[in-house]
Amino acid sequence: MKIVVVGGTGLIGSRLVGLLTAAGHEAVPRSRSTGVDLLTGRGLPEALEGADVVVDLTKPPAFDDTSPAFFRATMGHLLDAADSAGVGHAVILSIVGADQVPDLAYYRAKVLQEDLLKAGPVPYSIVRSTQFFEFIDAMLSWTSDEHTVRLPSTLLQPVAGDEVARVVAGVSVGTPLRGTIDLAGPEVFPLDELGRITLAARGDRREVVTDDGAGLYAAARGRALVAGEGALIAVTTYRDWLARQAH
Repeated sequence: MKIVVVGGTGLIGSRLVGLLTAAGHEAVPRSRSTGVDLLTGRGLPEALEGADVVVDLTKPPAFDDTSPAFFRATMGHLLDAADSAGVGHAVILSIVGADQVPDLAYYRAKVLQEDLLKAGPVPYSIVRSTQFFEFIDAMLSWTSDEHTVRLPSTLLQPVAGDEVARVVAGVSVGTPLRGTIDLAGPEVFPLDELGRITLAARGDRREVVTDDGAGLYAAARGRALVAGEGALIAVTTYRDWLARQAH
């Protein structure tokens, strides 16, 4: 099976390509660096020639009010090219709870991306994931200084990137879901607690200050970013993942 992974050089994409290749598929990573630009459509028809599946893992340059326009353009180009090439399955990676946080432009944009895919001509699958373990450090950096890290008590259920890649790989080689599956890690944490666990594991002595107005995730309320009933639950815990990073 030939599977084109647009955004195939990133965190999840590179792992996905490795898994698909190991399983005997022709997994082809494509990105701007290989001459494929979803935003303009450049190189896309050629990239999708002979493809059975296309996986879109691209991200906008900024997670702000420009992101809806990014996904409107990229999904339009992707679906047009995939339909013309006879691709039988389009897969995207989205976010658990994206439709529950309307105050975040990026989350609204991901819902738009999902809706465009659903309304398009290509059979599809949507994998919604919670936040990746690998992104926690970046989240802490948004509202930190040399002495403190300010974090809201927003509930998160983070998951290992390796397990996200495995689920996306399984979905990609299967029959189109024509629907959505959710994936989450095995534990739910308030983000401020995640911060304390992370800093302790890194030997970072800064104080975590609970501030429910701090950072991007302050816009999420209650269990908006926690997986609901029927979600796939990964096995790797955050503390186990942190311990592995230290070796």
